[in-house]
Amino acid sequence: MNWDDARVFLAVCRESTLRGAARVLGVDQATVGRRVNALEKSLNATLFLRTSDGYALTAVGEAALLSVEKMEHSAFELQRQIQGLDDRLTGTVRVSTTDSLAIDFLIPAIACLHDKHPDVRVQLDASTQILSLAKREADITVRNIRPDNPDLIARRIARWPVGLFASRAYLERHGAPQPGSLFEGHDLVVYQPHLQSQKDMNLVCEPLGRGRIVAALSSSLLVRRSIAAGLGVGELPVRSGELDGLVRLWPERTRPLPYEVWLVTHADLRHTARVRVVIDEIVAAFASTGE
Repeated sequence: MNWDDARVFLAVCRESTLRGAARVLGVDQATVGRRVNALEKSLNATLFLRTSDGYALTAVGEAALLSVEKMEHSAFELQRQIQGLDDRLTGTVRVSTTDSLAIDFLIPAIACLHDKHPDVRVQLDASTQILSLAKREADITVRNIRPDNPDLIARRIARWPVGLFASRAYLERHGAPQPGSLFEGHDLVVYQPHLQSQKDMNLVCEPLGRGRIVAALSSSLLVRRSIAAGLGVGELPVRSGELDGLVRLWPERTRPLPYEVWLVTHADLRHTARVRVVIDEIVAAFASTGE
């Protein structure tokens, strides 16, 4: 099995349909179907069961998958090692981050980068989905989670306390909540993943028992915009609240765990020239915030 066949096989395994695999590979559905049939014929084996729900691996296909994933790992490793020796300041660098960090820090960093190195192009993915550095889905990630993969180089570039914020318009209408009141009489804006993962949700250690959750948002930027729009009181990294011109409530209180920002890249890519200059600009963008 050559690498081109392996890519088709993996795409069908992961997407379970020819249409999904075709979308990932950037080819048409008929081409994927022909490649799968030709692969099975060349191996004289049935790799997939064709079902009404899509393509499912047979026992032979599952055995093949283990070997093909090793091929994929070796191919990515070779690609990273070659790129790691590249000293040209040209080409594309893929960066993954959150929408909030992208707007406040990475877009300004990319603007500075473009002034200095116009031939370096940044492909920026801003979402809650964490892309894989090992699989070359991204070259750099900027996230609030430190990975535990030993092949990745992680650097903390910011560490901010998390406080309670509201807009001036909200405070004019409702006043400020009192500590110990469990937010009685107040509207609350919360981060949806925290609401789902915490049995007893709180904001800066204050239980929400008497407050009313009026918005549960799936991203930090949506939380920020909702608080700024006057929907309610919410919890934000202090730096974000300051950038949005919000009023910090109960400044003596913070969430027990601060908000940390980690810049991560693969060890094989850290000396690639275009990756290095992108890292430098991102670090500089955060440097003025301090810790």
